[in-house]
Amino acid sequence: MPAGAPGRPDAPVRDGRLADAITATVRAWRALAELGSTIGGFVASVVTPLGWCLLVVVFFSFLFGYGLGWTELVAIAWSGSVLVLAAFCFLLGRNAYEIHLSLPVDRVVVGAKVPGEVTVLNPTRQRLPGVAVEVPVGAGLAEFAMPGLARGGSFEDVFIVPATRRGVIPIGPVRTVRGDPVGLLRREIVWAERVELFVHPRTIPIPSMSTGFIRDLEGNPTRDLTNSDMSFHALREYVPGDERRSIHWKSTAKTGRYMVRQYEESRRSHLMVALSLAESDFATEDEFEMAVSVAGSLGVRAIRDARTVSVVASEVVPGSARRRASVVRSLSTLTRTRLLDDLSRVELSAAALPVSELAKAAADKVAGISVAFLVTGSSTSLTELRAAAHRFPAGVEVVAVVCDPENIPSLRRVAELSVLTIGFLDDLQHSLARAAAV
Repeated sequence: MPAGAPGRPDAPVRDGRLADAITATVRAWRALAELGSTIGGFVASVVTPLGWCLLVVVFFSFLFGYGLGWTELVAIAWSGSVLVLAAFCFLLGRNAYEIHLSLPVDRVVVGAKVPGEVTVLNPTRQRLPGVAVEVPVGAGLAEFAMPGLARGGSFEDVFIVPATRRGVIPIGPVRTVRGDPVGLLRREIVWAERVELFVHPRTIPIPSMSTGFIRDLEGNPTRDLTNSDMSFHALREYVPGDERRSIHWKSTAKTGRYMVRQYEESRRSHLMVALSLAESDFATEDEFEMAVSVAGSLGVRAIRDARTVSVVASEVVPGSARRRASVVRSLSTLTRTRLLDDLSRVELSAAALPVSELAKAAADKVAGISVAFLVTGSSTSLTELRAAAHRFPAGVEVVAVVCDPENIPSLRRVAELSVLTIGFLDDLQHSLARAAAV
């Protein structure tokens, strides 16, 4: 029987060795592939665009230099190789730092300046080399040249965050950077997490008497009359259908006719502030910033007075170009801070609902409204404001606050609509007092 035939005793041994060899080869190939992937990922993460250009020049210089016998290209190839090797040496070194990013406050009013602090510690028993420390601040970048740290040493530096515009400024994450002076290689390591600085809109204190046109604690009388409530209005003759318990017997005895009590209906005020985000309603960015401040001032005053308040703005739900839908977004009114946080995030949008459609959507979403403030810009016409006022149910007091910077403040009364035009944020207080007195 030939050696190695299936019937021979040594055939299973040979098959087992072949299978082990194949398995070992596959494992070795996978290990090499993982190693190559790791090396490739590291190279891709540290080589800058300038470095890639140099590597391409070195490759073709070697190729054509030796292929065509051009000494100049060979010299360029070797010079570039030495430069890349020297740049790689700048990436060597330990990275056992402890880095912390801190802010004294995380919420400020627009116009303030906030100091941020970066602290770097060396927790090891050896000296650590100096590196560059970078902190992204919004669209900008704060850079520090950190020297080498001895055992247990530390490094601290302060940077200033200018809160010149309302919004949310992302700060961090902090990263250390090693790189060569030429800029061929750059190795970044991310350390501390990103923090957010809320830049709130400027608000002004509004007296409590100016925030609502229905002032109440547990319910105030309105002009609507009813047969049963707490605020007495007048007496009238009995008509079929009136309840017997409403009959005023002393007056009935004097007049000889049944007289019943009539009351003014009490209503718990529900204040709503609707902020337009439509670009078509505002002529400039300053108008919109003033409108956000107006909405914040009204909402904060209502929250401090423990009133029932709703602050809404239009929100666009992205979808296909034909079927994009717009809805109303309710801002948080649990606390003053939560409301101002939400107002820090609002932005103008070309796809947002204009004020007339925003009023309709808000009236459908928020029930029991007694006073509605529509905050918009100078591009909104009086016709559009009247159309917006008609979107609300009868009995709702509608006040439109038109923000027109540096314009003379004015108050107009059109049917059930009050139109306040303010040129400065401080005009809001006096204009509301005048409107409430009308």
